[in-house]
Amino acid sequence: MKLSTRDAQAYFAKPDPERGGVLIYGADAMRVAMKRQQMLAALLGPAAEEEMRLTRMQGAELRSDPAQLLDAVKAVGFFPGPRAVFVEEAGDGIAEAAQRALEDWRTGDAQIVVTAGALKKTSKLRKLFESHRNALAVGLYDDPPGRAEIERALAEAGMRDIPSDSMAALTELASAIGPGDFAQTLEKLALYKRGDTTPLSPEDIAACAPQSTEAALDDVLNAVADAQSGRIGPLIRRLQSQGTTAVSLCIGATRHFRTLYAVASDPGGAAAGAGRLRPPLFGARRDQVVRQAQAWGADKLQVALTLLTDTDLHLRSGGQTAPAMAMIERTLIRLARLRDSR
Repeated sequence: MKLSTRDAQAYFAKPDPERGGVLIYGADAMRVAMKRQQMLAALLGPAAEEEMRLTRMQGAELRSDPAQLLDAVKAVGFFPGPRAVFVEEAGDGIAEAAQRALEDWRTGDAQIVVTAGALKKTSKLRKLFESHRNALAVGLYDDPPGRAEIERALAEAGMRDIPSDSMAALTELASAIGPGDFAQTLEKLALYKRGDTTPLSPEDIAACAPQSTEAALDDVLNAVADAQSGRIGPLIRRLQSQGTTAVSLCIGATRHFRTLYAVASDPGGAAAGAGRLRPPLFGARRDQVVRQAQAWGADKLQVALTLLTDTDLHLRSGGQTAPAMAMIERTLIRLARLRDSR
C-alpha cells in the first residue's frame, strides 16, 4: 500500500508492528535516513542495537545471496521484543528476495525495512511494496517539513510552547536549508536553551542557524556597508592570512550589495524586502540588513554594484599592474565613503 505524505508522518511516529515490511525511498538520502531512523526508534526502542534486535544488510549483499533476507526475518532473537531487518541502498535487484520474504512473513517475524533512492513508477521494488497487502511504500520528496512535523521535532528536542513568530522563523528556515542542517539546528537550539525558561525567540534561532559565510568576511562586508572605512584594511589583512583571494572577496561583496539592493528596491519597503530573501534572515542579522539598505538607498547601491562589477572585470583580466588585494581594498574603501557622500 502506498502512504500519502501526511499519513506517512503519523506512521513514522507510531509504526505498526504487524506490518511485514516498509519501503522508504527518495532522491534526498539524508531525508530518507532521518525518517528511517525515526521509524526504527519508534518500532524497536532505544536498546535495539545492544539487544541484537536489528539486523543490517546492504542491497548489494542480497543480489549475491537472496536467501539471507528470509533467514534474517525468521531468525529467533536472544532478547524479547520486536525485531527488524534493515536493507539499505536497495534497488530492483532485491525485488525477488523481498517478495519471497514478504510472502513468508508471519506475526512475530522481524519487520523488513528497506530504503532506496529515487524509484520510478515502473520500479519492481516499488510496485511490490505498493501492491502487497501487508507492506507499505513511502516516497519522500523535496517538500519542506510542515508545521506538524516541525512541532514534533521540537517536542522531541524538549522544546514546546513556541511563540508564533519563532514558529514562522523556523518554518522559513526549514524551507531554505536541508533536512540534516535543520535537524542539527534544532539540536543546537535545544542545547542553547537548556536551563533557559524564556520562550524561544527569533534571535535564538538566528544564533543557532547555519552561517553561509565566515565571520571574517561578514566583518569586512559589514564594515563597508556601515561606512567604517578605517576597519577595512586590518580586516582584509586578516582575510588574506586565511587564504581569501581578491576575487572571492569581490564576489562576496557583490553578493552582499545585491542583497541590499533587493531589499532597498522592494516596492513594499526594506522590511518587506528582507522578508522575501531566501534563505531567510532572522533577528539581529535581518535588522542589520534592513538598516544598511535604508542607509544606502537603491540609487547608491546601484552605483556600488557597478563599481564592484568593474573591479571584478579588472581582477579577472590579468592585465592589471596593481596587486589584486590592494585593488579590492581600494574599491571597498571607496564604497564605504560613497554611502555618506552627496
